Amino acid sequence: MPEPRDSDSANGRARSRAGDSARGRDSERCHTLEVGGEERARLAALEAHPAVAAARAELGADRRAWLVGGAVRDALIGRPFEDVDIVVAADPRGLARAIARRLGAVAFELSREFGQWRVQPRAGGGWTLDVAPVVGSDLADDLARRDFTVNALAVPLTTPTRICDPTGGLSALRAGIIELVSPYAFRDDPVRLLRLARLRAEIGFVPSEGTRARARQDAALVASAPPERLLQELRRLLAACDPLAGIELLAECALLEHVLPDLAALRGVEQSHFHHLDVYEHTLEVLRCLLDLERAPQRVCPDADASAALARVLAEPLADGFTRGTAVRFAALLHDIGKPATRAVRPDGRVTFVGHDEVGARMTLALCRRLRTSERLARFLADLARHHLALGFLVHERPLDRGRVYDYLRRCEPVEVEVTFLSCADRLATRGRNAERAIAAHLDLARELMAAALAWRAAGGAPRPPLRGDELARALGIAPGPQLGRLLESIRRAVYAGEVSGREEAVAYARRLCADQQTDAD
Repeated sequence: MPEPRDSDSANGRARSRAGDSARGRDSERCHTLEVGGEERARLAALEAHPAVAAARAELGADRRAWLVGGAVRDALIGRPFEDVDIVVAADPRGLARAIARRLGAVAFELSREFGQWRVQPRAGGGWTLDVAPVVGSDLADDLARRDFTVNALAVPLTTPTRICDPTGGLSALRAGIIELVSPYAFRDDPVRLLRLARLRAEIGFVPSEGTRARARQDAALVASAPPERLLQELRRLLAACDPLAGIELLAECALLEHVLPDLAALRGVEQSHFHHLDVYEHTLEVLRCLLDLERAPQRVCPDADASAALARVLAEPLADGFTRGTAVRFAALLHDIGKPATRAVRPDGRVTFVGHDEVGARMTLALCRRLRTSERLARFLADLARHHLALGFLVHERPLDRGRVYDYLRRCEPVEVEVTFLSCADRLATRGRNAERAIAAHLDLARELMAAALAWRAAGGAPRPPLRGDELARALGIAPGPQLGRLLESIRRAVYAGEVSGREEAVAYARRLCADQQTDAD
């Protein structure tokens, strides 16, 4: 299901069609302002949008259509946008279909209950245009039902230099402030509580003190929001340019306990002398280091081609709208959630978290079930939690031969690239005793393993054995079963290590393994 817009009518508000009642009243109630200078120039980006141009052509002189919501906000602050919302004082179906015909796009009903239609290119991706009826008696009533004043701005489709601003959104936008349209906005749609943090992360605006106070007061309401919508807001928060600001706002407004309780539970959990921060602050530092590595991947991939390959991997779509990179950011927040349950203090005073990786993987799966993620995203996040220590365990075993590299890649598959990247951020965020020496050793090995992981991913995983399982079974005179599976896996490892290169060598290698096993049994 497509995710709701910032100002989507599906956000728990009661909608009613206005029809012709919106005629002539909007200029009286909407405080229409003429903008100039840089703001006027920025609004030209709205006019240039292909769907907006098509809508203007279809409507002609009809003045009962307005651009609203996030696209108006983003255009005014010079932020790129692709998705546009239009409200009309008429049936949106005809306009949506006409725009689609003009652009060779597709139009479909997004919400029968709320009368919304969507237009998008036939191939998908790129831009979208949502067309919805005006809510309430007129445009001013519609805008008064939205979430934040910066999202309650409307631009007449026929006069894109004028802004309808009944809630003071333009002043808030100019000041970089997020202000509630109504003190009841969070109660009308609790998802807006998480959207507040998402906007903080996306556009950098700061909520007013009154808005923060209202968020703290209404924080518990977010538990009643549909998990699927919370997940999409969380995804957009994590994908933003400053996700840490969003996470910090969630904590400040007492929302973290309701949205990500396992993360909130990390506060105050002290660690060993290898760390300089408690588990919660360390987790935020891991995310910070991960963002730094995204901007400077050469620390892990000194080769330009390898850096480009890593960027392509992180940009790949994964599931639930997440890219692999955004999912790794999510995993950075979850990788240590198993620590509170496994914390122990030895007689010598040393703090340990034995098994926190496996416990964290199980907790991650449970969290994903609460958020109703896809199975693919859940497994991806759980695998990163499960294997985030794997590289660190190998640091003191260098140099690694090809067989040991194979074991690492096989163990971490299918997240061998992503977990190597995450482990570097984890290590960079750990600055206790002997930190600099430990970080240097970790990164040195990570560069080797990242190169191997990228090559492994490009090759499609483990190498194929030089012969099929049935062929090996006949050559050895053994029946299909677990033993045959183990032998084939050993051959794959030997091929990767350069110890086996052909069919005959593979059979001879398997015979030696069988003989060694028999000797051990005797």
